[in-house]
Amino acid sequence: MTAEAPTIILIDDDSQLRFLTKEYLELEGGYRVVTAANGQEGWNLLSEVHPSLVVCDVMMPLMDGFEFVQKLRQNPRLRSVPLIFLSAKGDVGDRIVGLNAGGDVYLVKPFEPEELLAQIRSSLARLGWATQGESPAQFPPDTYLTPTERRVLRLVAQGLTNQQVADELNVSRRTVESHVSNMLNKIGLGNRTELARWAMNYMGA
Repeated sequence: MTAEAPTIILIDDDSQLRFLTKEYLELEGGYRVVTAANGQEGWNLLSEVHPSLVVCDVMMPLMDGFEFVQKLRQNPRLRSVPLIFLSAKGDVGDRIVGLNAGGDVYLVKPFEPEELLAQIRSSLARLGWATQGESPAQFPPDTYLTPTERRVLRLVAQGLTNQQVADELNVSRRTVESHVSNMLNKIGLGNRTELARWAMNYMGA
């Protein structure tokens, strides 16, 4: 693990899971991992640590994962940090709630450590970490898009339809349409074609 290694905040009220996951991510991923036992403790950490990514349980005392991600997304300094939810609640409805709340990935417990590591690597690579020869897209400074919106936008710029984007990201078409609509409102564009053209200017797709 180098001084430049990405920092991950791991928030979960299961002490054994925290210990084992921290050990795995540090040994196998080379990351710096800082842990917290609940959302409030994790939020307090953010005054000292600016993470590259957050891994967060959903059901916790004091502050649950949904409240945590809402606070994260409302903070201008932290709102673009990718967040991976961990939860024992695995119904489709639960996953949709988690993603709509602001999570970028929703993993169901028990999960395979290899899958978590793969999701972390994928999320960080999209931000420019650990992917040689690829630099993150540079948007106008007054444009805020969530990490998920940026992934959708990149695929839209490549000419994919909403259904193809949904298949690529393993989400519903309605979810993609919602992200596209949100981006149109944020950027002030009138339709999907204008959005794709706008994205190509900044992504070079």
